[in-house]
Amino acid sequence: MTFILPLFITIHIVLFQNILFYAGIFVVVASLIPLIRHDFWIFRVFEYPRLQKLTLNLLILVLYALCFPVEQTIDYILIILLSLNLIYLCRQIFPFTVLAKKQIIQSSKPPGERNVQLLIANVFQDNRKYAEYHQLIKNCNPDLVLMVETNQWWQDKMDSIGAKYPYQIKVPLENTYGMLLYSKLKLVDGNVNYLVEDDIPSIETEVKLPSGELVKLFCLHPRPPVPQENPHSTERDKEILLVAEKAKKSKYPVIVIGDLNDVAWSYTTELFSKISELLDPRKGRGFFNSFNAKYFFLRFPLDHVFCSADFTLTSIQRMNSCGSDHFPMCINLQYDPKAIAEHDIPEADQADQELFKEKVNADTD
Repeated sequence: MTFILPLFITIHIVLFQNILFYAGIFVVVASLIPLIRHDFWIFRVFEYPRLQKLTLNLLILVLYALCFPVEQTIDYILIILLSLNLIYLCRQIFPFTVLAKKQIIQSSKPPGERNVQLLIANVFQDNRKYAEYHQLIKNCNPDLVLMVETNQWWQDKMDSIGAKYPYQIKVPLENTYGMLLYSKLKLVDGNVNYLVEDDIPSIETEVKLPSGELVKLFCLHPRPPVPQENPHSTERDKEILLVAEKAKKSKYPVIVIGDLNDVAWSYTTELFSKISELLDPRKGRGFFNSFNAKYFFLRFPLDHVFCSADFTLTSIQRMNSCGSDHFPMCINLQYDPKAIAEHDIPEADQADQELFKEKVNADTD
């Protein structure tokens, strides 16, 4: 009977090694799947957990190398694959770390009449903690408030801020894609657009800064590529890129905000940035993961702000959750045309232009 305990231990060691091995293969495959540029959801959702994949990759690599003898060819293959994948994931994540160059420079002038403070909040339609959003607005004191997943109930609860935010564009809907835009600053030529889908609105308007200058604002909340919503990313990608084209053609400085239901590093978001020539304030500053507020190990940057190169950044903050599955984001930008010379503006090459045309001309039926 004395052999039973060693046998039991040996079986569990082998089982643990096999679990690590197959988990390592899974992480490598999960990192490669997004390279397949297909619109079906299974290829797109693996773009989201980049930091999670890196953490798992590092953990598996360390445990496998320290706990088990690397003797067989298959062990060496796994170690090499995990090492290469770790380098690949680090390169992908690096632009969003504080070690990277800031894509938008920090404002050097004190806040003034060319500043605009924005609050972006996906409220989660069934959430009932509206009073916390009233307090959030007091704390953030934004010039513009964009709330998404807002139905008539939410509009009724938030309209009391109208005394301080008299300029409004409201599209309450019961399908979780309603939008409410409240502004202290005058809104000029505001429109509600349905760019791709008849039940998915977006907002386009000019905002008059206290200085008297106009800024073009786009507010988005496209449908995500998940089975219960839409098994393909075609509609989402098309809406994002149509706004990129509009932003590029704008004669005014541009700000794009909203829950894009896409991560900051996806190839669609990168393409959006190149086509629109807009900048991401998170690059060089951090991830600012805004979703999911309820699960710390599953968080991604889904709530975005992009701006043209004639802006600098005064501040960017992820605010406390108000009962939603999203954290609100509060961003302060300063219009400064001289900043253009100090920014590296993303540019679309021929391959990017061809991919853009393919995406915006894709059949969405």
